[in-house]
Amino acid sequence: MAIAPGVPVRVTCNWLRQPSSTLLTLGLLLLALPLLSRYTLGWSHAYGYLSDLAVGSLLVVLLYQRSWLLSIPLLLVWCIFTLSTAELVNAVGRMPEPADLQYLGDAQFVSHSTQGSGLSQPLLPLAMAVLVALYLGLRSLQTPRRAAALSRTWLLLPLALFAVHTVGQQLKPSEAAQWLQFNLPHKLLAESSNSGQQHLADWLAGNEPSSPPDISGLNQLDLHGTPLLKQAGSARNVLIITLEGVTGAYLQASRQAIGSSYAQDPMPRLSQWAERGMLTTDYVLHGHQTIRGLYAMLCGDYNKLDSGTPKGVELLNNPARSEQCLPAQLRERGLSTHFLQGAGLRFMAKDQIMPQMGFDKTLGRDWFKNKPYIEFPWGMDDKAYFEGALGYVQQLRKKRQPWMLTLLTVGTHQPYSAPQDYLDRHPNAKLAAIAYLDDAIADFLNGLEKQGVMKDTLVIVTSDESHGVENVRLASAWGFNLLLAPEQAQLPALKQGVYGHVDLTASVLDYFAFPVPANIAGRSLLREYATGREIISYTNGLLRQHDGNGTLTECDFQNVCRRYASPGFIADSARYLGRFSGKPARLISQQAALLDQSLSHGDQAEQRYQFANLQPIKLKPNASDDWADNLVGAQYLTLGKDTQTTVTLKIRALRLDKQGATLQLKTKEYDRNVDLAIPELPLLTRDKPVEVSFTFDNPHARKAFSFHLLGQGQGAIEIVDFSVSSTPLQTEEELLAAQEGLDEIAP
Repeated sequence: MAIAPGVPVRVTCNWLRQPSSTLLTLGLLLLALPLLSRYTLGWSHAYGYLSDLAVGSLLVVLLYQRSWLLSIPLLLVWCIFTLSTAELVNAVGRMPEPADLQYLGDAQFVSHSTQGSGLSQPLLPLAMAVLVALYLGLRSLQTPRRAAALSRTWLLLPLALFAVHTVGQQLKPSEAAQWLQFNLPHKLLAESSNSGQQHLADWLAGNEPSSPPDISGLNQLDLHGTPLLKQAGSARNVLIITLEGVTGAYLQASRQAIGSSYAQDPMPRLSQWAERGMLTTDYVLHGHQTIRGLYAMLCGDYNKLDSGTPKGVELLNNPARSEQCLPAQLRERGLSTHFLQGAGLRFMAKDQIMPQMGFDKTLGRDWFKNKPYIEFPWGMDDKAYFEGALGYVQQLRKKRQPWMLTLLTVGTHQPYSAPQDYLDRHPNAKLAAIAYLDDAIADFLNGLEKQGVMKDTLVIVTSDESHGVENVRLASAWGFNLLLAPEQAQLPALKQGVYGHVDLTASVLDYFAFPVPANIAGRSLLREYATGREIISYTNGLLRQHDGNGTLTECDFQNVCRRYASPGFIADSARYLGRFSGKPARLISQQAALLDQSLSHGDQAEQRYQFANLQPIKLKPNASDDWADNLVGAQYLTLGKDTQTTVTLKIRALRLDKQGATLQLKTKEYDRNVDLAIPELPLLTRDKPVEVSFTFDNPHARKAFSFHLLGQGQGAIEIVDFSVSSTPLQTEEELLAAQEGLDEIAP
């Protein structure tokens, strides 16, 4: 067809106005993008892809040609869920919990792990923004009611995908991490569905009360095994070396003992040292977080098997139990006790918890005078740390008094610390940091040997927790215990049996033939046992219990448990025996809950803590990291439901310039900022201290709740008072009664 000259031509892209264009855009956003991001993040798993397809197809059916009032909020929530899962898994290795949902819009939760570099996956929110904008733009171009919404018949597709996922989970369960098998909306749906089923089952059963489960096999002291040593050990000193986040998979002998499929050898030099001592390979770590691992190791008790207030913090209100911890026991028997870590002490209140356990001296980053080789926000790099620690051991050996020294490294804590030449030789910063630690700990052990320390010192090398290894079964709970004793010839190279951090205190006391307090739990590594034992662990959101008779039970966030035939706890593979839920599954969680109450007796309603230690605190000119720069150790508390929390803060200046110090108090829950009515802290000056008191209500339980006090200025301050108390909220009847009482008293 000819077009007359001079006639304007108007070209329109009718495709953009077609309903199919919005459907395609929705498919790209809700189906293609999740699948692509899962692949690029290294989260490839059949169940995960199935979960993404199920949720994505459901949203496509629900959103296509629906009201703006439905489309925009749902898309926004879905984007926040997806982005927050990616960032939280990258930062702390877990999916968001229901308690996180009100804070999912706060991007600051990754600031610690990324050191202010922003989102770890910047392309993901960018792709989301582009596709959402494109979808909204295409919707606005279309003529209203041009196309009908998808038929309800299409709902059969996502429902079928959900059904396939559920059946697959039952017939062929996977031990992969939660984020590999579920996306967040699917996980929340599964939790809600399972909770409803359990309530229905309880109702049908008549909610008959049941007796509490038996936990004697978990919390009892067992020294009935045959001693490996004919008499008390000859060492006069104790050295416990705690390596941040190291898993048993890094040691060659541990891998060989279970036939591990993990092919890398990240710590060859420590593996060589492991061949010279007694290595316990089936060694269980009971949880995450350093303070929880240290408590289990040094106090002979299970740490909290959930995210509640750490028992180390609860220990501050329990001096009788503190006296039974290993440092206090050894101090009572004439040893000087010392704790030395490469990071600052105030985070997680180790400046108070470690002295409460019985350490005569508790020292952190400020003690070190040697220059670090690299700058690391948490503290000393591992090489510089062990060089300083070797000097500390030399100081102890100059004195006649026997000693106990506990060391804690920090370089293998996220975001990981290693020099450039190590980074150049390894595929990522994590493996580079591990290699750097391997050289540092091996040089340290060589230095101890040259000094003659091994001849009169019981040396134990272990880790506080495991930062896990991708695609390695149970890596998050797989620890190790390397024991080097003067009587090494009498000890086996590989210690058989299942042990864990809960056994360390009893083992050290048993080595010296010291009496072990009755409240200490566990077995002795220095004894052989003819029978198995019960042991429990909670890592990566999974509660695992071994019954000591060849069965490992693993319960997930849905309170669905799976049984495996496994002679020990740590194994490269195990035969699946079946699944169960309902009352038998709840009995296992009830066991964990009873173990959690060893110090608090289950009372979360009334709590009183004092986090001030009256020690000088040197301020930084600029404080930007909510964790590394925190001036107070009130972290990961649980504040009970229907309680009121009162905080009293008093700070005075010790040495400040005329400009004074600027202070800020933040609160977080699950490492996410919480918006509470906290008064702004006034300027602290030499002649005007800061005194603030405030309260806030807890209509719902707050878990993993933390206070972060930041200060910047030139000089030093002293926290005179930082008290936190929670008491039950008064009911309306109690308030009325109290008011009536006041009215009667009034003239």
